[in-house]
Parts: sequence; C-alpha cells; structure tokens
Amino acid sequence: MFWKKKKQKPDGIKQHIYIGDSEIENGYPQSIIDPLWWSVSIYDGEEKYNSDLKQFSLSQRYIFAIQWYVAEVCNGGHDQFYSNSTGIVWKDALEGFKEIGHEKAYKILKESADRLGGHPSMERDKREEQLNNLNGDFEDLDNDFYDITDLDEIIMKYILSHKEEFFFDGLVTKPNI
Repeated sequence: MFWKKKKQKPDGIKQHIYIGDSEIENGYPQSIIDPLWWSVSIYDGEEKYNSDLKQFSLSQRYIFAIQWYVAEVCNGGHDQFYSNSTGIVWKDALEGFKEIGHEKAYKILKESADRLGGHPSMERDKREEQLNNLNGDFEDLDNDFYDITDLDEIIMKYILSHKEEFFFDGLVTKPNI
C-alpha cells in the first residue's frame, strides 16, 4: 500500500508591510506597530521574545509593549495582563511609559509590579504563582488606568516626533485564516 504524503498547510502567508511617512501621519499606534504584532512572539519565553525584537527599534519595542499592556488591562485588568503570556512585556511597557512621558500610566504599571514583589517573572507560570501567593489586588489600579484619556494622543505625539524609528518595509507572516 502506498501512502501519500499529506500536504501541510503553511503556518501563514507572507505579506509585505510598508510603514512610511504617510502611514505614520495617517495612522494610529496599532497600525504603526503592525509588523511587530505579526513578528514578535510573546508566547515562547523571554529569549524568543528578545530575539524577535532585535530587528526593530527600541521605540517600536516600547509602543508594542504598551499596546499589549493597554489591550490586556482594558480587557480584563492587571490580573489578566499578568496571568496571560502578555505579562512578558511588563518591563518594556514600563520603560515605554517613561520614554513617552506618561507619568500616570508609568506609576500605575510600576505600582502593579510592586504588588507582585517589584519584579514580576518573565515566565508565565511563575507570574501566576506570584499572583496567587501575593494575592495582588489591582482593582484600584485598573480603575485609575481606565480614567486615562490622553494615552493614544501622547503615543501618537511620540511616534510623530520619532517617525524614522517606526519606518518598516518588509515581509511578515500573518496567520492563514
């Protein structure tokens, strides 16, 4: 009996993305960091995360981390942020808030990290242990973060003043769905 080799579906589709002056001037933070969204793994540990980020600027790294932080906190609070794989970006998001000059967001994220011993683990399982062992209550910080109304404006102001650090012209692999 002959067995046919089963064709495997590709993991994704290569797509060209260009982020230039007009894309930045007419865009919003999420679209501007789109290349990172598809190229950087937050799921495979700190080494892979850092390796994937090597091709991007520090400014891109910071905005990418901030966008993950915002998405998770707005969806389920700091508890969700730290308990999911996204918690790996906490240091970059913290530095990012400092870099863009958003003191209130910086203080909120810093306080949340302090409630987990000051240094949440980069490993998801260990962060979950920290959450369980320290019984971090983040409701006040979640509410303080939800009150922020100027974050997108400040992020865009930063991006516009550092445009060249957000330029991108290359291929990324997007899921084949």
